[in-house]
Amino acid sequence: MQEKVLPSDELGDKIREAEACFDRRRKSLGLILGPALGILVYALPLSGLPEEAHRLLAIIAFIATWWITEPVPIPVSALLGPVLAILFGVISPAKAFAPFANPLIFLFMGSFMLATAMMSHGLDKRFAYAILSMKWVGSSPTRILLALGLVTTLCSGWVSNTATAAMMMPIAMGLLLAIKDMHAAAGKGDLDLHQYKFATGLMLMAGYASSVGGVLTPVGTPPNLIMIGLLEQLGAVKVSFFEWMIWGSVAMVAYFVIMFVVIKKMFPADVDYIEGAEEMIREQRSKLGPWRAGEINSVIAFAVAVTLWVLPGFMAMALGAGHPLLKTYNTYLSEAVVAMLAGLLLFLLPTNWSKREFTLSWPDAVKGIDWGTLVLFGGGLSLGSMMYVTGLSKWIGVLIVDATGAHSQLALVTTFAVFSLLMSELTSHTAATNMVGPLGITVAMSAGLSPMPVAVAIALASSLGFMLPVSTPPNAIVYASGYIPITKMIKAGFILDVIGIFFITIPIVLYLVTWVGY
Repeated sequence: MQEKVLPSDELGDKIREAEACFDRRRKSLGLILGPALGILVYALPLSGLPEEAHRLLAIIAFIATWWITEPVPIPVSALLGPVLAILFGVISPAKAFAPFANPLIFLFMGSFMLATAMMSHGLDKRFAYAILSMKWVGSSPTRILLALGLVTTLCSGWVSNTATAAMMMPIAMGLLLAIKDMHAAAGKGDLDLHQYKFATGLMLMAGYASSVGGVLTPVGTPPNLIMIGLLEQLGAVKVSFFEWMIWGSVAMVAYFVIMFVVIKKMFPADVDYIEGAEEMIREQRSKLGPWRAGEINSVIAFAVAVTLWVLPGFMAMALGAGHPLLKTYNTYLSEAVVAMLAGLLLFLLPTNWSKREFTLSWPDAVKGIDWGTLVLFGGGLSLGSMMYVTGLSKWIGVLIVDATGAHSQLALVTTFAVFSLLMSELTSHTAATNMVGPLGITVAMSAGLSPMPVAVAIALASSLGFMLPVSTPPNAIVYASGYIPITKMIKAGFILDVIGIFFITIPIVLYLVTWVGY
């Protein structure tokens, strides 16, 4: 097949110059617009809103604007949120900074350790070339994108979205390096991955597919379990593992198809086929030689983590979600504890005992952990908890219901699906579900309607936060790769959010969930 013509160097320089100019203007505008919006929101007379919640709403308007326009690094904005909340009397320092020690932060940390070990010992490249060498994948960038997406989606249905993204990111990085090698071998020169559209698409696929796959099972992502627990606690409705998978599997497939089409169209590769790629892949794979101690140890730690992450799902199917043994397991071996155990195991598995060299050294771990991402996610959790404590989330929910007159099942599902999505864009999907879930269930029951459709809509919509790094841990992880401009994530995420809500989530909830018997 004939290759597509690459843009000339001159055209590429002009495009990069235009993007740089746009970024400068965006940052300059945001620097002023953020504080201005915060002051404007605080100056508005908002009846029924407690003073602390009003101040917090102004701070969130400020911080959200800076997250989008990025006049300062996003982690700086994430730290600024709780600092401003403390200075303006919204919350105490202890409560504002407590989310930065949330177990999810340590899940991040352990996952980064695993990823660092995999990359430092070349395990990511071994996996990457193994994927590329599959007959159906070949040297087609489109099939590479599809293969990565399918593996990630299916994995995240049983392993946490965060852990899946952390596992797949180094593999995606390895694939990009392999593609870069292909370009060089084809005589196309050195490929700048930071300016390469396909690199952005591949990293977005690793992040988005981690969220999409999570809707498959109750254990796939925290919002699913949160809504199942709230339904049983507030609505006396018991949802079985199989029942959830009925609509979860349909939603997952539909989300994946739309996601793949959108990413492929927005971030295409510059060629459809790379001449001689198969030969080069075989050659590069043979150069890796036999497995080394560091690779074997990394696989051991990786396997320990995956096994302990997946085990609760099988225990839930075999014993039931409420079995005491499963509760005990989750108490002592939470996802965060498992991640840290696997990460710390890397410091104990030797690669050269006589020299006391181990799989991971502390200097390498420090370099491999993206501290900015940890700060970013902690800031998102902090803002989310403050919204709940101050009553801001409840005020917003009541305001939306009163403004839309949402009292029918269709109106309630649409309203709370959109509300849940908006909240999950500004804060973590776990925090968004905790804020929106109780409100949606209680409003549905007050209207004399089944709370099930609204609950499922909230859970599914919470997994569609694709626009900002802070929206979900997978977004934050792949954003840390450096290959995803914030404006590209916002644009792609907006398209997927709109299609996912109105053409997939709402129809599935209204027809499939009702068909099951709710």
